[in-house]
Amino acid sequence: MTTRDPGASPERTRLAWRRTGLSAAAVALLAARPAVHPGAGPAEWLIAGAALGGWAALAALALHRAPGLRARPPRPAPRSIRAYALITAALAVLGGLVVML
Repeated sequence: MTTRDPGASPERTRLAWRRTGLSAAAVALLAARPAVHPGAGPAEWLIAGAALGGWAALAALALHRAPGLRARPPRPAPRSIRAYALITAALAVLGGLVVML
């Protein structure tokens, strides 16, 4: 019979937040790419600004959430998790807009 290690769960969650942040950075950079081409219009600049702003918000939320995951026992943060999910979904929509442009 295996014993459960409750200390590993917060570490896995912290690593998942890090992976999501890295994925969001890639999406934001790809969404900003059309804005640096010659002849880029205001739409490209707005999408790039929104994508980079969304990534910055995700990074700030992850930094805010990290101490709560290191605490013993980990502190819940339902508002941070909801905000992280909404921003991640918004970045996915922005990525889709860039593909359609």
